[in-house]
Amino acid sequence: MRYQSTRGHAEQRTFSEILLAGLAPDGGLYMPVEYPQITADDLESWRGLSYADVAFEVLSRFADDIPTETLRTLTRETYTAERYSNVRAGENAADITPLLPLGDENGTPLSILALSNGPTLAFKDMAMQLLGALFEYALARDGSELNILGATSGDTGSAAEYAMRGRRGIRVFMLSPNGKMSAFQRAQMFSLDDPNIVNLAVDGVFDDCQAIVKAVSSDLDYKAHQKIGTVNSINWARVVAQVAYYFHGWLLATDEPGQKVSFAVPSGNFGNVCAGHIARMMGLPIKNLVVATNENDVLDEFFRTGVYRVRAAAETHHTSSPSMDISKASNFERFLFDLLGRDTERVAEVFREIDETGVLDLSGTPEFARIHEFGFVSGRSTHADRVATIREVSETYGVVVDPHTADGIHVARQHLSPGIPMLALETALPAKFAEIIREALGRDPERPASFEGIEDLPQHVEVVPADYMQIKEFIAARTGL
Repeated sequence: MRYQSTRGHAEQRTFSEILLAGLAPDGGLYMPVEYPQITADDLESWRGLSYADVAFEVLSRFADDIPTETLRTLTRETYTAERYSNVRAGENAADITPLLPLGDENGTPLSILALSNGPTLAFKDMAMQLLGALFEYALARDGSELNILGATSGDTGSAAEYAMRGRRGIRVFMLSPNGKMSAFQRAQMFSLDDPNIVNLAVDGVFDDCQAIVKAVSSDLDYKAHQKIGTVNSINWARVVAQVAYYFHGWLLATDEPGQKVSFAVPSGNFGNVCAGHIARMMGLPIKNLVVATNENDVLDEFFRTGVYRVRAAAETHHTSSPSMDISKASNFERFLFDLLGRDTERVAEVFREIDETGVLDLSGTPEFARIHEFGFVSGRSTHADRVATIREVSETYGVVVDPHTADGIHVARQHLSPGIPMLALETALPAKFAEIIREALGRDPERPASFEGIEDLPQHVEVVPADYMQIKEFIAARTGL
């Protein structure tokens, strides 16, 4: 399997070569030259496999330069019931991503695909834990080191830090928007005191943090000298690791070949739903990919109108589903690459236009006219919608969901198709967002015993300006390189 940049950088590379790379040298994102195809017979042969072995089957199509038994060992050591043990009552930890049926709504089976049973109670653990193992394997093989620079709007940071803490040859510098995550999310990150974990709270919004990561990653000399890598979803390995749970979810929700399902995906940076797009392109029978946004609705606007309009920091809302408070979705480039016929010159031109004007208008174009062929539909929620959904799902089904999952369920209900199972992707356990759960239900959410009192622990964080040059100087001073 070879990989190319979405913007046309000539050199094709292997999975291992792009594993630690993040952005391509031309600022594009890596994509496979072609999608491996999974047949109906392949899918039927996977029924009954463990999550770890489904993940191996998917990843082995993309990481064919890693020895087969090494990759199988890494997936089996990562996806264990012990590591993904934060399950609700009635869920089977051995499933890793259990299916939680809610009920039948207008002839449509509605379920939650539980993705948040890992160590940080968020779906990001599904890819990040494997990414930590892959990084450590690659660095040990090459006798190298890696300084990870990441940005988080909420859950990526803690998932990355828990996955990388104590790993040999790895140091993490994690940027987050100062004061704009939940108290639980901040405590998860800032309470870590591992010597290889550094938290930096940026005076700005998530998009400022993400812009710093991209600016540093685009400085190729600095990136090489400081051995900079990334765990954000611009990293191909992280996105492709997420593809596995679409296949596993389909296997849990169906019982016959070719049966279609739909997935509702709370969306901010487009990485999670991009993994669903990849699964669909590989042949997974998906009817719709439901893109659910909050008030920061740049993606919903595009899928409704064909206009992609980046919001300025002043237009970015601080909402009760903060992990989605994003107004420039990095992984959207990967979908545009496919939508525009994999025309790298056109993609590069499009992103020059976005960088210069903040707007891309594909309305009325032949490309947007065929967007339905990719299965995307969309919608948005407000704070009131999320509160009402949390309350209604609790009263009707006895299940408490976090505000991001509530966003997904709210929008999923606008796109139900009779007889087509709808799987709403869970993004986090409600314990991470006690404020809105109290508002909706009048009580605190349950939390695993290991997280009791986490907000009271000492916090280790430095507040920094939204200035990528100062971040570069900070990293250089801390690494001594």
